[in-house]
Amino acid sequence: METRRLGRLGHQSSVLIYGAAALSDVTQDVADRSIQEALDGGINHVDVAASYGSAELRVGPWMPQIRDRIFLATKTGRRDRESAWREINASLERLQTDRVDLLQLHAIGDLGELDLATGAGGALEAATRAADEGLTSAVGITGHGSDAAATHLEALRRYPFATVLTPLNPVLWRDESYRANYLALVEEVRRQDAGLMTIKTGSRRNWPAGAEHTHTTWYEPYEDQARITAAVSWVLGHDEVTGIPTAGDVSLLGLFLEAERQRIDPSEAEQNLASDDEYASPFIAMPL
Repeated sequence: METRRLGRLGHQSSVLIYGAAALSDVTQDVADRSIQEALDGGINHVDVAASYGSAELRVGPWMPQIRDRIFLATKTGRRDRESAWREINASLERLQTDRVDLLQLHAIGDLGELDLATGAGGALEAATRAADEGLTSAVGITGHGSDAAATHLEALRRYPFATVLTPLNPVLWRDESYRANYLALVEEVRRQDAGLMTIKTGSRRNWPAGAEHTHTTWYEPYEDQARITAAVSWVLGHDEVTGIPTAGDVSLLGLFLEAERQRIDPSEAEQNLASDDEYASPFIAMPL
């Protein structure tokens, strides 16, 4: 699998990042098979979060054997210093490790959330304390929504986050406002030599009202190889992107691994996705 340098952290991260949200509600046996599939496929970067159900508990038993050969990232969704500090330490306990490589402020998708997390007594103070005490090597930021790119640009003006995880897909790219904000974010990411990752690559749209949710993702994902290959190929055609988390459903992992191996030209990929009249950004009407 291709690897790309994760900004100034220097880690050569696999372009597919294991999205451990897929482990939020599975047995340990299912988790074990999925994690092994990811490792066998060349993934060396695992992304989890305190809010992902049982995911940290499922990843934890693997740490004694793989901790020294993976990049481990987790997230806190708390906004105040004290509760974030408690959550960070609980994550380490569940993950059965004394440190992570990256601790991210989770789901910062608008300026209101950013103000809470970066203001006095906010979660950023807990994250920087964790870095000072050796519990994490770096601090990053993530977020969903149509305002995420602009919000993350402002975040980088306030604090030198080592990584940013922000949305990108052809639908958002066609939106002139979002594209302008994203390109401004890319310029600042490059100036600071931060790592830039993207999210929800395999999403098709929000679940239609009344539709059966056939996967554990909060959005309706693509589930056929051609579309997932197109989605992965298009995003990885952006050389500023260091990696994309795999979808939050263990059944889709193999399709992502195959997509990375069999990438197509980004222009062909965009045409493939554009031929789906139902293809849309999942951030238009996010679930609460």
